Amino acid sequence: MIQNFRQSVDNIKAKVIDIGQGLLKANELLLEALQDCDEEKFNDARNHIKNISKKTDDIDNEIIKVLALYTPEAKDLRGVVAYLKITNELSRACSNTRSFIRGFTEVCSDMDVNVIKEYAVPMQTSTVKAIALIIEMFDIEDADEIKENHNEVLIEESKTDDLYEMVETNLQTLASESNEFGKYYTMLRALRKSGKIADRASSIANLLVYRRVGGSFHGV
Repeated sequence: MIQNFRQSVDNIKAKVIDIGQGLLKANELLLEALQDCDEEKFNDARNHIKNISKKTDDIDNEIIKVLALYTPEAKDLRGVVAYLKITNELSRACSNTRSFIRGFTEVCSDMDVNVIKEYAVPMQTSTVKAIALIIEMFDIEDADEIKENHNEVLIEESKTDDLYEMVETNLQTLASESNEFGKYYTMLRALRKSGKIADRASSIANLLVYRRVGGSFHGV
């Protein structure tokens, strides 16, 4: 029975990581697309986060079956519950990524390339780093090491927040000096989604630390 439980949890973990890797690839392509407003790469990024709701629903159903069949306790229960919450965070991160792609595709070619290079690219770079760090955390067993990764995710998330505050001020100034407020507002809204993706990565990092060492869902 224990062996069956372990196999079921390993299967859940593999499927969760698969979604995470798709999210990472989508955001890596999005970062590349920002460099030269490459519409093909924007579209390719979308392909890596298709049918996420169905995938996460299937995983959640598997988790519910595991809870019903094996009634895990202590650390095992903590791990399964963490996966249940992680699927929701991944779904939201993928939704934010789609919104970012959609918003930026509309305005990228019309934007000042210096604004993109100074703010959008660094923001998305930190977002990609945060996602890559959480993917690593799934296989980290050492408590100290996983906490180190968690702290690095928080640093990258903080960078996106700081950059967003700067670009918000910058774009509002540019918008007030032009008759194209809608264009700047669309870009600002899209960039906020990049920050939201990093927020979701931070939440997943919290859950992965919780899974390994306990503590709180919302912070370690």
